[in-house]
Amino acid sequence: MTGREPARYDPVADEQRWVDAWEASGVLRADPSSGKPPYTIAIPPPNVTGALHMGHALNNTGQDALIRHHRMAGYETMWICGTDHAGIATQAQVEKALARDGVNRRDIGREAFIERVWEWRAEYGGTIIGQLRRLGATLDYSRERFTMDEAYAKAVLRVFVDLYEKGHIYRDNYMVNWDPGLGSAISDLEVEDREVTDSLVRIAYPLTDGSGEVVVATVRPETMLGDTAVAVNPDDERYAHLVGRTVTLPLVGRELPVIADEYVKTDFGTGCLKITPAHDPNDFEIGRRHGLEAISVIGEDGRMTAAAGERYAGLTPAECAERVMDDLNAQGLLRGIEPYTHVVPYSHRSGARVEPLISLQWFCDMKALAEPAIAAVRDGRVRFTPARWGDVYLRWMDEIRPWCVSRQLWWGHQLPVWYRGDEVYVGASAPEGDGWTRDPDVLDTWFSSGLWPFATLGWPEDTPELERFYPTNVLSTARDIIFLWVARMMMMGLEFRGEVPFSDVYIHSVIQAPDGRRMSKSLGTGIDPLELIAEHGADALRFGLLLMSSQQDVRFSVDAIRQGRQLVTKLWNATRLVVARGGRAGHAQAPVPRTVADRWMAARVSLAVEEAGRLLAGYQFSPMAKLLYELVFDDYCDWYLELLKRDEATPEVAGDLLEQILALVHPVMPFVTEACWEQMPGAEGLMITHVPARASAGADAAAEAAVTALQEAVTAVRGLRNTLGLGPREPLRAAIDGDAVGPLTGAFCALAGVEIADDLPEDAMVVGTATGRLRVARAEGTVDVAAERERLTKDLKRAESEHRRAEGMLGNERFTSKAPPELVDAERRKAERFAAEAADLRARLEALGPG
Repeated sequence: MTGREPARYDPVADEQRWVDAWEASGVLRADPSSGKPPYTIAIPPPNVTGALHMGHALNNTGQDALIRHHRMAGYETMWICGTDHAGIATQAQVEKALARDGVNRRDIGREAFIERVWEWRAEYGGTIIGQLRRLGATLDYSRERFTMDEAYAKAVLRVFVDLYEKGHIYRDNYMVNWDPGLGSAISDLEVEDREVTDSLVRIAYPLTDGSGEVVVATVRPETMLGDTAVAVNPDDERYAHLVGRTVTLPLVGRELPVIADEYVKTDFGTGCLKITPAHDPNDFEIGRRHGLEAISVIGEDGRMTAAAGERYAGLTPAECAERVMDDLNAQGLLRGIEPYTHVVPYSHRSGARVEPLISLQWFCDMKALAEPAIAAVRDGRVRFTPARWGDVYLRWMDEIRPWCVSRQLWWGHQLPVWYRGDEVYVGASAPEGDGWTRDPDVLDTWFSSGLWPFATLGWPEDTPELERFYPTNVLSTARDIIFLWVARMMMMGLEFRGEVPFSDVYIHSVIQAPDGRRMSKSLGTGIDPLELIAEHGADALRFGLLLMSSQQDVRFSVDAIRQGRQLVTKLWNATRLVVARGGRAGHAQAPVPRTVADRWMAARVSLAVEEAGRLLAGYQFSPMAKLLYELVFDDYCDWYLELLKRDEATPEVAGDLLEQILALVHPVMPFVTEACWEQMPGAEGLMITHVPARASAGADAAAEAAVTALQEAVTAVRGLRNTLGLGPREPLRAAIDGDAVGPLTGAFCALAGVEIADDLPEDAMVVGTATGRLRVARAEGTVDVAAERERLTKDLKRAESEHRRAEGMLGNERFTSKAPPELVDAERRKAERFAAEAADLRARLEALGPG
C-alpha cells in the first residue's frame, strides 16, 4: 500500500477521479483499425431534455458491465454515445420558457424559435451525459452524436427521399392520434391510457320506413353527428332482417345503411354499433371495407366543426355531448343512461384527451419493410431475451399498419417536401424555380431514431467506424418501445445496410416503486438515482440495481443498494488485510496453491469466473450479482481470509486470488475495484484495462470436503452458542468423534472458540455434522439444558400460535378482499415472520437433544 490509504473507503469522495482517469487514458475511444474483434452496443439515446432516472441507471449499468467485460477480454469495444432531439418534449420545454417571458412560438416565428431551441440545448442538453459519466458508464464520449446534428440530418433526409422514391412513403388522409393540446399527430408512445367513468348512452335510431327503431349504445354521443352507418354482426340473428335497410340519424336527418361486419361484438351494448369513420380507428377500418363516407365533426382545434351542424359548431366535445343528450331527450329518443368505466387515451405531453381524427399526413407503408424484419427473428438471426418478447414483436409486426411519420411541430427534421400548386417535390435539397413552399411539418422522432445504429457511425458515408462496428452486438432496451424503436431499427437496418442492426435484444426489467406502483415524480413514487449515488456511491447503486433486476418487473429495495455498499466495504477491507499480510498482484503465472485453504479458494474463484461468464452471456445480471456477492462476502472474506489470519493460507496466493476477484467484479463495481487495485503492490495500469479474471484451478474434491467439514463444524458450534445464549468469547471444550472437523483442527478451534478435550461430562451436548459429531461443554460448570429446553418450548408455542392466527386472517376472504392492501400485506409478513421463528426454535430444540 502507499501508506496514504484511509482505513475506511469513501466512495462518494473517491469515485469522480476514476471517471476522469478512464477518459484521460483514451481507452473509451474505439479504434476501428486495432485488429481486435469488435463488440458494439448503441445506447438507447436518452432525450436531450432528460435527467437520469432509475430506468436509465439500470439499463446503462447492464450495458456498461457488458462493455467492460468485453473490453477486458480483448475486444475493441464501441459503446455508441448520444442523445435524441425529442421533438415534442424539447419543443414543450422551450415553449414553457417563452411563456415565462409572456410570448409564444408564433409571436417570434419559426426561425427564431428554432434558434431558441438550439440555445436551450447548448445550455441544458448535456445534463444526462454528465450523469451517465457519474454512474461510471464508459461510453465513447469522443464520438457523441445528436439526432439533429448536421451529418445525422443528412442521413435522415436520404432515407426519407429513398423510401419515397421506392413508393413506401406517400401522402394520404388517414386516421391518426391527434393531440388537440399540441395541435399535432402523436405516436402511440405519447399516448397514455387512463381509466375513466363515462355515461353509456342508449339512443334510438328510427327505421326510415317507420316500422321500428334500432338502439345503439355509445359513450361519445357527440360523435353521432358524424355517423354514416349502423353495423351489426352477420351472425346475430336478432338483427339479420335489418341488414340492407336504413335508419334515420336523429338530430341530423341523414339516412344511414344498416351493414353487417364481423367486428361488431354481439355482447356489447345492444349489439348494434354506430359507425363514425372519421373519429374511431375501428370505425375507420369498417368504413373503408364498406365504402362509407367519413364526416369530420371534431376539428384539429378540439372543437366541433361546421359539419356537426350550426347548433353544435364551435362547442367542445364535452359541451356538445351535453347538448346532444338534451336534444335527444326532448325528442324522446334516449333509451337509457348508465355509468360505464373504460380506458380512454390521453396525451402524455399536453394532458389533452387524444382525438382519433382523419388527417392529411405523410405515411410510410410498412408491409414490405416488415417482411425481412419478421424473417430475421423467425430464423434466429435476432434473438430476444426473455424469449417471450420475440413473440410480442412478431405479433405486432404481423399486424403492422401504415406509420404516420409527419408531426405538426417546429422542432425536428423538417420534411424534405415542397409544394407548388398541385405539384409535389421530394428531395434532399430545395427544387429549382420560383413558387415552391416547403411543408412545415417535421418527422416523427422515431423516424430518425430508427437509423441510430448506423447513422451514428457515419452512414451514408462509408466510414471506417461503419465498416468495423456495424452491425452492433446487443441492444438493451425497455419493452414499451419494442415496436416503436426496436422494430423500426430492424426494418431500417435491413433496408439500408442489408444486415440486422444487432443479433441480441435484451429487454430489461422495470424497477417499480417499493409499493408496486410505477416510479413517477407526479405520483410521488419516483426515487432519484443521483441521490442514492450521493449517499451510497455509484458502485452500490450499480450492484443493487443488477441484483434487483430479473426477467420480471421488480419492486425497488434500498436494502439491495445497502448490500452493494457493504460489498464495497468488504472489498476495501479485504485488500488492506491481504496487502498487510504480504499479498501482491502482477504474478506472471498464478502461484501454485499448496495449502488446503488455498486449493479450496482457487477452485472457488475458477468456478465463479466460469459461471459469471455464462450468466453475463445470457444477460442474467441478478444471479451474476448474487454470485459475486457470495464469492466475496462468504467464501473469500468470511472463510478464506479468516484462514489466512491463522496461517492456513499463503499471502502470495491470497493476493493473486484477490486480483482475479477484482477483475471479475470490475464490470459491475468499477470504482472500488480500481481503488483496491491501486493499493496492491505489483499492480500496473488501470483495472479497466486488466485482462479478465482467469480460471486457473480445477475442482479439488479433497480441499472442498475439508473446508466444508470445517464450515459445518464451526457453524454447528456457533448455532449451539446462539441456542444457549452464550457469547462468542465464552470458552467451550469439545471432543471430536469421527472426522467431524476434517484436517483443519487448529482453524476449527480458533474460529469456533473451543479447546479440544477428552474429559467431558456425561451431560455434554452433541451436535452432528455430515462427517461425524462433536460433544461440547462449557469450560467451567454445566449448562442447565432442562431449563433452556423449557424456555425454548414456551417460545415455540407462542410463535406457532401467532402463525396460526395470521394464517387464519389470511384465509378469511372478507378480510383479504375488504381490508386495506397495506393491512393484508402486514398480516402476510407476520405469517412469514412467525413461521421462520418457529422453524428456528424447532431447530434449536433439536440441537439440545432428547429431553
